Amino acid sequence: MVMVTTKFNRKRAVAALIALGAVLILIVLLAGLRHDGSNAAFSRVVRSNSDRVKYLESFGWEIGENAVEELTVIIPRDLDGVYKKYNEIQTAQGFDLSKHGGEEAVRYTYRILNFPGGDDSAVADIIVYRNEIIAGDVQSVRLDGFMRGLEYPELR
Repeated sequence: MVMVTTKFNRKRAVAALIALGAVLILIVLLAGLRHDGSNAAFSRVVRSNSDRVKYLESFGWEIGENAVEELTVIIPRDLDGVYKKYNEIQTAQGFDLSKHGGEEAVRYTYRILNFPGGDDSAVADIIVYRNEIIAGDVQSVRLDGFMRGLEYPELR
């Protein structure tokens, strides 16, 4: 066993704290870096229609090339009623709209071409705030429709 001893003085303590601070800053910066969007499954950062399409396709969806609707929405400050239920779907998949109350975002809606069972009314929505996806869902726009998270359904 090798043991190293050193005299610990104020100068070395300050140097050690500076070095530790630099390491922590580096870790935070590296953790905060986003993927460039070339594989959107690992990044919620989307800068173009192509990035949004790749993101949805990363879940297994085949979707139309362009959004069928692009709508500016304001996230309510208080999520109650329908918004509370919608946010439950979002938190289950790692999003949380409560962090964006009062903010203006854009909802992009894409037609799904490969929904199991051939439901041709199924669409995928993603909500984007400052080039970052903050929510998403898949739904049927039929009267007896449904709404669920973005994951492709497992067939049984």
